Amino acid sequence: MVSATIRRIVSPCWRPSDTGEISGRHGDSSGRVDGLLWYKDSGRHAHGDFSMAVIQANKLLEDHSQLESGPLSLTEANPYGTFVGIYDGHGGPEASRFVNDSLFKNIRKFSSDNDGMSADVVHKAFLATEEEFLSLVEKQWLHKPPLASVGSCCLIGIICCGELYIGNAGDSRAVLGRMDEATKEIKAIQLSEEHNASMVSVRDELRSLHPDDPQIVVMKHQVWRVKGLIQISRSIGDAYLKKVEFNRAPLLSKFRLPEPFEQPILKAEPAILVQKLCPQDQFLIFASDGLWEHLSSQEAVDIVQSCPRNGVAKKLVKTALCEAAKKRETRYSDLKKIDRGVRRHFHDDITVIVLYLDSNFLARANSRVPLVSIKGGGENGYGIGIIDA
Repeated sequence: MVSATIRRIVSPCWRPSDTGEISGRHGDSSGRVDGLLWYKDSGRHAHGDFSMAVIQANKLLEDHSQLESGPLSLTEANPYGTFVGIYDGHGGPEASRFVNDSLFKNIRKFSSDNDGMSADVVHKAFLATEEEFLSLVEKQWLHKPPLASVGSCCLIGIICCGELYIGNAGDSRAVLGRMDEATKEIKAIQLSEEHNASMVSVRDELRSLHPDDPQIVVMKHQVWRVKGLIQISRSIGDAYLKKVEFNRAPLLSKFRLPEPFEQPILKAEPAILVQKLCPQDQFLIFASDGLWEHLSSQEAVDIVQSCPRNGVAKKLVKTALCEAAKKRETRYSDLKKIDRGVRRHFHDDITVIVLYLDSNFLARANSRVPLVSIKGGGENGYGIGIIDA
């Protein structure tokens, strides 16, 4: 049963729309755009249905994302499955766009080298993508030093051979909706750790890694920040806090530390979870932190469970926007009129991907896996390409 709280949250901001909706068995293969909202209401991946949505708040969209269904390596005997990536950029879109173009390629490369998927494949792919981006920063250092201050959180999920792999560096979140056998209710299970200095565990980790630096985490403007500069402790990019040679002129002075550092302040190593999927696992929600600023994991799970699959990611985004509007004592209809850039004062860029886990799809042979490649967020803010087999 859906709680009265969820009905209260959803009902004011969700109305059936007679424009922009996607119809048909597989939906609109190109996705749709409604103002600052991009959405792909429905599609099929290797293990069920999916739904995606992205709302832009920044002047330049810093969230990038992708869903890949099909071969997960480069060999003929490759495993098939589903890959999801949520890349929440900061300081600009360059790092998140780079990760969107590179990380899955590295997953496939290392999966081929490893003869299958593993936690080690995920770990190596993160670090290879990091090294590739830092190499780009080095090449462009003299004529584009701001690139050293650009980074991206990175959350991925892989479903392969009945197992779920979660890799995370940053503060995006993956949540599993699992049926409780006793109550028959769908419970939220958070699958990813958030690497944000607001968490006591993250501050403790930073202090243990940098015992001689009393300023490794400081409170600034009522927010805990690493070196007073950034909230996250893990990312891809942010070269200025990883290599001392990028923490000097010509980088802007606001990013430069008063003293040189001997070891990286931020890390790119992902926290990795591997677990088998079970029949009670109903769906997965992957989202950037912009969603979780306004909805709890259980609230999001309740919405996905209680609403039709078609358009459910868009529904989560719109529900979060309603909550953001209420916090600023305005209406959702008025919030929609606010342009990008100014919109950032009300909410962050938000990306949501919902994967349903259907037993009939899980039992499929590889030859029947839908071949899908879709990206939310492109060169001009939105871009998409898809191939359905």
